[in-house]
Amino acid sequence: MIEWSGEDLMIRDAVRGWVDAEVRPHLDALESGELPPYGLLRNLYRTFGLDEMARSSFHARQGGDREEKGEHGTDPAMALLPVIEICRVAPGLVSALGVSLGLAAGTIMKRGDAEQRRRWGLDLLTLDKVGAWAITETGSGSDAFGGMRTTARRSGDGYVIDGAKTFITNGPYADTIVLYCKLDDGRDPRDREILAFVLDRGMAGLEQTGPLRKMGLHSSPTGELFLDGVHAGADRLLAAGAGGGRESARQNFVTERAGVAAMALGVIEECLKLSVEYARGRELWGRPIGDFQLIQLKLATMEVARLNVQNLVFRHVEMQRAGRAPTLAEASAMKLYAARAASEVAQEAVQLFGGNGYMSEYRVEQLARDARSFQIYAGTDEIQVTHIARDLLSRPDES
Repeated sequence: MIEWSGEDLMIRDAVRGWVDAEVRPHLDALESGELPPYGLLRNLYRTFGLDEMARSSFHARQGGDREEKGEHGTDPAMALLPVIEICRVAPGLVSALGVSLGLAAGTIMKRGDAEQRRRWGLDLLTLDKVGAWAITETGSGSDAFGGMRTTARRSGDGYVIDGAKTFITNGPYADTIVLYCKLDDGRDPRDREILAFVLDRGMAGLEQTGPLRKMGLHSSPTGELFLDGVHAGADRLLAAGAGGGRESARQNFVTERAGVAAMALGVIEECLKLSVEYARGRELWGRPIGDFQLIQLKLATMEVARLNVQNLVFRHVEMQRAGRAPTLAEASAMKLYAARAASEVAQEAVQLFGGNGYMSEYRVEQLARDARSFQIYAGTDEIQVTHIARDLLSRPDES
């Protein structure tokens, strides 16, 4: 794949028109936290019939019908193009959508039994309900499994969960929460089994805090969860499957990290577009600043980054179409490069705009703040380096 197809471009333009009409006018309200993102996301789903497509796909899957394309019966290009277009304007919307749909619903659809999929999966896939995926804790960000302190102990025919989670996307508004914790069975904490439960808003002992204040991604509400004696029946425990809860989380890391490349591409494309427009119109000493070589260098570097990240996205599309998911190391490599590229391009856009770039009116400062998060969430740059290097060092000597 070397370019978007004509059908891809039609989808892109349709989503771009929706973003211009429905998202751009509300950016200030999204940035201030006055407007949660979920109404806009449901508008997106209704506008393009994605809710009905998800409903039809769900019933087909429940009936055992095979799907030939993506995980939910959608060509991967059609899934990624909206991500790119929305991230040109409000990357936080994609974070909120991706966690609810890709992580919360995705985990239930992969690990849940038929009843659990009916009970929680369908409402999440159609965006009738909002989902959260809770693994991170105050002392276990990069050491997600080893440092995990939230526990579940057996009690009768169910479990009692105690602990706390932080930096939880959609946490303040989530109706359904996929929560990871350790089985309290007396073993050394680092050796305990990882379990995944589905919890509902309003359960006794479950507290969802209001949105946390953060540097960027303001259109994606982030909160904390506190669990004090939360009773969860065995019907809320997702099947462990191969590799248990640890492998379930790792599979989601792959999905999340590969998706960051598409998010990064959207930020890069918008920053480049805004920078080219500004370089043409802004004059210095009677000349457009685009005439100056230092400005040209910035624009050229942005374009190189755009091409490289776009090629990563194209590769990912082709892999999915061929039925091959990226390895954890491959997804980490995609995220590492794309996240750094987006952050660097956005910072250069701020610099190119000068004082105007530091003002929220010109939007590049928002994109710079949002892009910085790509190097932190879904695993920091340093963790991506570790996964890539471990994979390289574990390979057999081919000399």
